[in-house]
Amino acid sequence: MGKGKLEEIHRLSRDVQADMVIFDGELTPTQQRNLEQSLDIKVIDRTALILDVFALRAQTHEGRLQVELAQHEYLLPRLIGQWSHLERLGGGIGTRGPGETQLETDRRIIRTKIQKLKNDLERVRRHRSLYKQKRRKEGVPVISLVGYTNAGKSTLLNSLAKSTVLAEDKMFSTLDPVTRRISFPGQKPFLLTDTVGFIQKLPTTLIAAFRATLEELKESDVILHVVDITHKNAPEHAKVVNDLLTDLQLEGKPTLLVLNKIDLLTKNIHQHSFGDRDIYTDNNAIPVSAYRRWGFDNLVGSIIRMTEREELSLVEV
Repeated sequence: MGKGKLEEIHRLSRDVQADMVIFDGELTPTQQRNLEQSLDIKVIDRTALILDVFALRAQTHEGRLQVELAQHEYLLPRLIGQWSHLERLGGGIGTRGPGETQLETDRRIIRTKIQKLKNDLERVRRHRSLYKQKRRKEGVPVISLVGYTNAGKSTLLNSLAKSTVLAEDKMFSTLDPVTRRISFPGQKPFLLTDTVGFIQKLPTTLIAAFRATLEELKESDVILHVVDITHKNAPEHAKVVNDLLTDLQLEGKPTLLVLNKIDLLTKNIHQHSFGDRDIYTDNNAIPVSAYRRWGFDNLVGSIIRMTEREELSLVEV
């Protein structure tokens, strides 16, 4: 970053009496320290902001563990410079003894905490795998909701299951995976799972912490990719989700594209397209309103047909 840009940021932060400057990108620990020294103000990056939001949204034990793990892994390389005193007198059992620096002590504590969190998460996942095995024995299809944050996945889950999962007009209002059993008269029941919303430039520490949860998508029979059709960046949001699914090696998984919030469409919103494909003429796209329950017969019918097709293909193999 050039000197002129730094001066501009410093002047702006001073004019608005800001307490903090947030950079829309990942900063290295060195970049963060240098910027704080140059601007004489607290500096955080995109990752720190998203971690704070995630910490507020996590409700389940597993969700809190994942966020805490990501926070500690983010903090570890940034410990240097956090302490005005470096020397600690005295020793004790389990320490290096006299002369150990406060920085070294805290690094050791954080590394120990990271390992404990990883062990705790592994126990939670092993416990969940038992339910997964039981579910497979019962032969109940599993459908997973994915989508860019605030696409309306939780509202869709609530409307289909008539449940009360938190659904707010906020980013990451649902952080923890939630599963509900869906039953319709004359139709085979299925399990519907809501997952964490995706976001552009998802921080690497978060991808690592939530990878195990996201990889649960591999156990799904069908993926419902929910897109907020009213958003001006709908095509870009869909690409972010598709790219992450590819990264998780899920591009071959049976997927239904669900175009949500059609009740909010206006006459001047009719030209959304994904590349050279009109979003409305995509044969695999199902327009719905999760809020008003529009298009649910078509959606459920498509889910049932797709799960039956998957069962047939397994029998043939």
